[in-house]
Amino acid sequence: MAYASTNPYTNETVATFPTIGDQELEQAIATAQDTFESWHTKDFDERKEVVERASEILRERPDDFARLITSEMGKLYRESMEEVELAASILDYYAKNAEEFLAPERVDTEDPDGGEAVVISEPIGVLFGVQPWNFPYYQLARIAGPNLMAGNVVMVKHAEIVPQSAAAFEQLFREAGAPEGAYTNVYASKEQVARAIKDPRIKGVALTGSEGAGSSVASNAGEELKKSTLELGGSDALVVLADADLDMTVERALWGRLNNAGQSCVASKRIIVVDDVADEFLRRFTDGVAQLKPGDPFDSDTTLPPLSSQSAADNLDALVDEAVENGASVITPGDPVPEEGAFVQPRILTDITKDNPAHDKEFFGPVALFFRARDEEEAIRIANDSSFGLGGSVFTEDTAHGVEVARRIDTGMVFVNHPTWTRADLPFGGTKRSGYGQELSAAGIQEFINKKLINVMPA
Repeated sequence: MAYASTNPYTNETVATFPTIGDQELEQAIATAQDTFESWHTKDFDERKEVVERASEILRERPDDFARLITSEMGKLYRESMEEVELAASILDYYAKNAEEFLAPERVDTEDPDGGEAVVISEPIGVLFGVQPWNFPYYQLARIAGPNLMAGNVVMVKHAEIVPQSAAAFEQLFREAGAPEGAYTNVYASKEQVARAIKDPRIKGVALTGSEGAGSSVASNAGEELKKSTLELGGSDALVVLADADLDMTVERALWGRLNNAGQSCVASKRIIVVDDVADEFLRRFTDGVAQLKPGDPFDSDTTLPPLSSQSAADNLDALVDEAVENGASVITPGDPVPEEGAFVQPRILTDITKDNPAHDKEFFGPVALFFRARDEEEAIRIANDSSFGLGGSVFTEDTAHGVEVARRIDTGMVFVNHPTWTRADLPFGGTKRSGYGQELSAAGIQEFINKKLINVMPA
């Protein structure tokens, strides 16, 4: 397994990094364990000083961090800057709120002898994270912020195509004053990841990635009876009802499908529009896609960057070809994309039948799946007819009714009048084959915590 920074705009490899040796992995785990023994004894204010300082550094030097993202995985530079701020906001959120989230909870008991009970929150130890390339810092902040504040320590195996971003985040915490071993980046192989998960010093595992990776990691963790959280793929439904404001809906649907070049687990991949407004929506949406401008992701005029890698682009093109071979129709708005670089031609697939493989696959990039629904009931049925259940959205001027429809969509998150998105204070997690467990908000800090009951009886 090679860790390499390859600029997807030029397909030029600018840096490579060797996989660590087995002895280096052993030393990293040992150091993390030693650090946990002291880190978890620090009070909240001491841990807060480190995590809050890391947030400040991100905000002081956003360009330094953003440029690495854009260079390694092709994200528009302005979106990379937004991601740096999002990561900073997550760290800041947990620095400010962790103590309140983990405060002891008194239990009202019915003990006739007058006993008292309290539940306290204790860290469990060294956590191992396996994280993806599409949001190189946001993903890391989601595991680092809550768990460092809770008193755990974190080791992370990041994606092979963003090794410089991975190293930068480890250096961020060292610069912020964290001791060695509090946050550790490891350029590990798949075999080493499996070995680390089975190591008794690793107490929990958090993965964001593909279904295959999730199944493997969950299996290894389960064999060792270790807690795991999985945030896997998604094929979010964006449901447009007849009374939706089309100006606003089309604008937000374009953002929902094309933010980060469509490379987001919670991108609006399946657009489901009731028949009354389907033709008009599709016309406007197609016009919007046609206006995309491919180019250098550092150029402020560019609105369509390359995908993260040439292999990602090739895989997406193959999915489109397979869909068309099985009966889907394809709309190709706009001018052809550049031949050099990992660009993918934006397309809209229609006429997707239940037996088409595309019906239940995740399209990770600027390809939208368009479904026409007879009415609201059929729109809900189509939205639920998926093995994925990460996010979704409903567009309607009647927001109270939008909430009613949202309740009927079988997924972990539903937004009304906005595509699925994320903030530090909103719980994030899915159902079905999109995984299990929660990240962010007060819920996210509870995942790798021992809720210890202390019951005191009168002497």
